Amino acid sequence: QLQLVESGGGLVQPGGSLRLSCAASRGTLDYYAIGWFRQAPGKGREGVGCITGTDGSTYYGESVKGRFTISRDNAKDMVYLQMNSLKPEDTAVYYCTASKLKYSDCQGDFGSWGQGTQVTVSS
Repeated sequence: QLQLVESGGGLVQPGGSLRLSCAASRGTLDYYAIGWFRQAPGKGREGVGCITGTDGSTYYGESVKGRFTISRDNAKDMVYLQMNSLKPEDTAVYYCTASKLKYSDCQGDFGSWGQGTQVTVSS
């Protein structure tokens, strides 16, 4: 069973940047699509974006498009979420998740989830 761990969250001022990391504490991320989701207090879970387990294509939610970038480093077995031009409304707990199946194009179901990392955007 794949287990994921997020890191890199923290407090940042509006307009600032953060990079979140997603690693596997058990197993490997190879060939799994990795999705990023977030949940703000009192709100439902929102999809941030996804990187495929095939050709590395990426997809983003409308609210973060042009500001956030997902990438993966296969040599380090890591997936990153680079967040630029952060806004207070980006404040949330951010989670990474892996597709249930390898070679996913981000359209299938997700299975393993990390514990989340808090991102707070405030002056």
